[in-house]
Amino acid sequence: MTRILLVKTSSMGDIIHNLPLVHDLTRHFPQAEIDWVCEENFAEIPTLHPAIRKVIPVAIRRWRKHLLCRTTWQEIGRFRQAVQQTDYDFVLDTQGLVKSALITRMAHGQKFGYSAACAREPLASRFYNQTFTVDPQSHAADRYRALAAQAFSYTPDSLIDYGLQPPAIELPWQTNTRYVVLLTATSRDEKLWPLADWVALGRHLNALGYACILPWGNAAEEQRCRDLASQLDNALVTPRLSLTEAARLLAQAQLVVGVDTGLVHLATAMHTPTVAIYVASSPGRNGLYASSPAFNLGAEGHPPAAAEVIHTAESLLR
Repeated sequence: MTRILLVKTSSMGDIIHNLPLVHDLTRHFPQAEIDWVCEENFAEIPTLHPAIRKVIPVAIRRWRKHLLCRTTWQEIGRFRQAVQQTDYDFVLDTQGLVKSALITRMAHGQKFGYSAACAREPLASRFYNQTFTVDPQSHAADRYRALAAQAFSYTPDSLIDYGLQPPAIELPWQTNTRYVVLLTATSRDEKLWPLADWVALGRHLNALGYACILPWGNAAEEQRCRDLASQLDNALVTPRLSLTEAARLLAQAQLVVGVDTGLVHLATAMHTPTVAIYVASSPGRNGLYASSPAFNLGAEGHPPAAAEVIHTAESLLR
């Protein structure tokens, strides 16, 4: 039995782009037991993959804010124990940062990671037993798959497969009509798409017979969703969702349209047709990447017009 620990802690999009290498590993090592170290806020995502045996949550983002607290160091101690509980054969760090390399170093097993030539933080390469060089300009999913393929001596499939299964949960508030999910919120205000463009898109979708479902993550995002919903004929602002609930909602949608946010990548991982809107960032190495229909529109400083998004959305709904 081969035991493998994956270290990919954040962000949401990067975690999702790390999933295809799990499919590759299970194809070449069908009996492998695979665990995953992941930031606590995103730990639900790897649990949606049937090949992941255990997720070990880490809280680096939270711990950094409270380094002088005794409870922080107690949590770090418990995390170390959890990571060292299993004797792994291999530990693979696809993050390439010093923080992820330190986690990799804690674990038992042969340690693989990026060479200094391509690691995001070259110092990280000193913590591994073996390092490998991949194309730093390739898409994130391809970089992670290439690293794993070199480490474990196989050739990855040409087809990308995220391997996620929709969670078997009910959303009692969910509409029974056909719906499109509009992901209007993102981590930085400069990435937002204008409300007037969302209104134009939502009204067009309503006219085609689709309800618009609007998720949110904080109070400001909820208010933005309510402002949009008030200008549409058929729209529903969701309750606050867990990532598992969001995955279910996205999996059952006829289409997802969203700004540059982790949930658009979760939608593609759920095989849902998806349109991503780029306003203050460019898709390049981290855009939508899937075997299912997925379109990246716009780039940094060049957001797509409402008409372009409407045309693309309508083509996917045909």
